[in-house]
Amino acid sequence: MLRTGQTHGSENKMIQTPYLLFLGDAPDKLAAKVAQGIKDWRPEYALGQLRLEGCKADMGLPDMTLAEAKAAGVKTVVIGVANRGGVISQKWKKVLVQALEEGFDLASGLHNLLRDEEDLAAVARATGRTLHDVRIPSVKYPIANGEKRRGKRVLAVGTDCSVGKMYTALCMEREMRERGMKASFRATGQTGILITGGGVPLDAVIADFMAGSIEWLTPDNDDDHWDLIEGQGSLFHVSYSGVTLALIHGGQPDALIICHEPTRDHMRGLPGYALPTIEAVRDMALEMARVANPACVAVGVAVNTQNMSDEAARAYLAEVEARIGLPATDPYRYGAGKLVDALAAI
Repeated sequence: MLRTGQTHGSENKMIQTPYLLFLGDAPDKLAAKVAQGIKDWRPEYALGQLRLEGCKADMGLPDMTLAEAKAAGVKTVVIGVANRGGVISQKWKKVLVQALEEGFDLASGLHNLLRDEEDLAAVARATGRTLHDVRIPSVKYPIANGEKRRGKRVLAVGTDCSVGKMYTALCMEREMRERGMKASFRATGQTGILITGGGVPLDAVIADFMAGSIEWLTPDNDDDHWDLIEGQGSLFHVSYSGVTLALIHGGQPDALIICHEPTRDHMRGLPGYALPTIEAVRDMALEMARVANPACVAVGVAVNTQNMSDEAARAYLAEVEARIGLPATDPYRYGAGKLVDALAAI
């Protein structure tokens, strides 16, 4: 079971596993990134998926009705969709109410909180079920002070949102632990929190305390310990650049990994904005990072090649390495060894 900061009815209750991942009417796979992350990194929790008519996402899990999920032992229905604005669609309500009535808890990382939906809250009270809102800060975070902390930190920064920053950090943590290195993944979004059971829901933190929350998340540690900070947004994304800058200044990273998805036509949700180059992100992120840590360096490039053939992916990675002068890999597809080697060399 996973612990949430606040829930409907009581605090610090555990999210019961296993899960049924609710995909709703997700328009594409990226919209269901919460479900994808849980399925990829905690497959033992993900017993099935529930999709509404018109859903374009598929996790490759068994499609289940609520009755089938109950028979399979599911305890919690997790909203696996991260739609723009984090809204609980009215189309979902019938299923969510039914889930509570049939004995499931609900968990969500949306901005639109379950507990603020009076119909859901009323049914939860009547049935004794729990509403887990992962995106509720449960700590009184400090204002950042910029003081240097012991230990080492690496931050994934991206050319766009949803390009693989969380996957990069998780892949690196796994590789580092397999090598016997001291490493901790630090979750900063709802999917990472549902995967690991803790973290900071950064985009729900009041702006003045965002950088301070990342200082709190990555405290003093052993000199040879690495915190792998989950990135959010992009400095070039006009909707979400604020959370990125808070991560950069609050995290005081010693190293940056630049993350990129090369097959996109435009920034996610912004058809009028082209993706910046890897070099532009590297240069701007380093300039911002060196405000808090003058010694910060860029050590590698993580490329999300899921929409490319193996031949095209390997050719692209080779071209990036030659052009940028940094090791480049798809850490989920080909392993994070190159990126960890680069960290170890600092």
